[in-house]
Amino acid sequence: MNEEEIIKLIRGEVTPWRRFRGVVALIGGLVGGTLLVSLWASEPGPLPDRTNLAFGLLTLLCAAWFCFGVWATVRPAPIFAMDRLVAAWLAVAASALMTVVLVVAVGWGPAAIVGGVFVAVSALLAFRAHRTVRAIARRLAG
Repeated sequence: MNEEEIIKLIRGEVTPWRRFRGVVALIGGLVGGTLLVSLWASEPGPLPDRTNLAFGLLTLLCAAWFCFGVWATVRPAPIFAMDRLVAAWLAVAASALMTVVLVVAVGWGPAAIVGGVFVAVSALLAFRAHRTVRAIARRLAG
């Protein structure tokens, strides 16, 4: 790769498909968070602590997808490996969070096993994304 190709790669425009995916994540997080908060706020009586915890964690998850969508949409350069890295860490956090919520709500057993599989797969994807980003950084450094 010569210098002009690297500059073109770094300063390139975001493709319409990449922008569309960012907008979908942005809208999905916003709509999901809005629906969850409105459902949570409209409950007629006090909810159990575990239910409040589940609503709060799901709302945080929607907020994370909204933030990722904003970032992916307004970023002026293509994200390539960085979007995989951010999405992988978001998946690790979301799957770990939902595993904890499920274990608290339903107890140990199938919920912990399925949640553990999701955490392990998302951690593997995060590891691979980190390795890709490091390889690209080494290639660009020299």
